Amino acid sequence: MAKLRKATAYRKIERPYTRKSKYRAKSFVRAIPHNLIVKYEMGDATRQFPVTVRLVSKSSLQIRHNALESARKSSNRILETRLGKSGYRFSLRVYPHHVLRENPLAAGAGADRMSTGMAHPFGKSIGLAAQVKQGKTILEIGCERKDIPVAKLAAKRANSKFACPTRIIVEERTAA
Repeated sequence: MAKLRKATAYRKIERPYTRKSKYRAKSFVRAIPHNLIVKYEMGDATRQFPVTVRLVSKSSLQIRHNALESARKSSNRILETRLGKSGYRFSLRVYPHHVLRENPLAAGAGADRMSTGMAHPFGKSIGLAAQVKQGKTILEIGCERKDIPVAKLAAKRANSKFACPTRIIVEERTAA
């Protein structure tokens, strides 16, 4: 399996020039890699919780689908072990629509003579990314008031998987 490139290679938001059409001649992207994110809603999705802990992005960037899945797994494990399966509601609020592409260059002896030209190559698709704007909620955790420290810990654990500065916001629902 090929090694993953650093997140800095795909961090900057760029306009997607990726057209996926049911007609082959009009489709620019030949194959889209499968999405690694397994679930977007976890815990008790039917219940309304009095407190919502949100992880909000401080800058605009792209987050790859493998980073989102890693953050989901690590934070969901904390919530599930400490609060039980029905003591929280966890939802991932971004979806990786953007197709990441790469033009692989040859390495080794004589590769410098072979890899000339191609100023703006289209490249092959290698992964997916969610384009997150500044102030957008990446993930959301609903819990009881007594469980705020656990939800904050889960959000902090998810934050360590992203290559962007984030902030944790705690909101309480008011009875209307």
